[in-house]
Amino acid sequence: MLVGIPVYDDVDMLDVTGPFEMFTWAGLDIEIVAHARGPFRFRKGFYFEVLKTFADAGAYDVLWVPGGDPDALARLIGDPRRTYLDFLIRQSRRAKYVASVCEGAMLLAAAGLLDGYEATTHWAFLPCFKERFPNVKVAAGHPRFCLDHNRLTGGGISSGLDEAIKLIELVLGTEVAQSVQQNTQYYPKPPVDSTIPEATACPLPRVTVPAAH
Repeated sequence: MLVGIPVYDDVDMLDVTGPFEMFTWAGLDIEIVAHARGPFRFRKGFYFEVLKTFADAGAYDVLWVPGGDPDALARLIGDPRRTYLDFLIRQSRRAKYVASVCEGAMLLAAAGLLDGYEATTHWAFLPCFKERFPNVKVAAGHPRFCLDHNRLTGGGISSGLDEAIKLIELVLGTEVAQSVQQNTQYYPKPPVDSTIPEATACPLPRVTVPAAH
């Protein structure tokens, strides 16, 4: 069972590393890939190295798309070569599950991979579905994750931890998911309580999505 996580500069750290941690405890194989080998940076400048390119990527059973800085998302969406978007499309054709966490849903939506599906994303980006990607059905409320057929989308950053455990349950069963929960001691009880704000405008810079080749 191979999970592929395609990354880029200014990707959210927890969108990648949190699920990576959960998946490793489940014994899943994981590939971190990018358009090129070399150093990449998480949002806020924490650097990491990617050893595999899109051309080297395996056939993923699970495609996991992380969110990131809005400007970084806009660069990928507006790229005339469609390098990232077309990679998502190719991998989605054979994946058992296509997943995103946080604003990664914007990348799936731009690739047309959420058309006709119910989905969620970071609360601040929910208006983007209506404004930019009207073929996506918005999940009611602010769920930590939303599963529609083989599309699994997560809310904001930390939601990826819940979503990762759900994915583990889907592919390996409840007992394995419970074991991961125990090993990572994932029993969250935040010391504060607040309500999620209602967003009124899409914070994603407006770009034109190039037509598929």
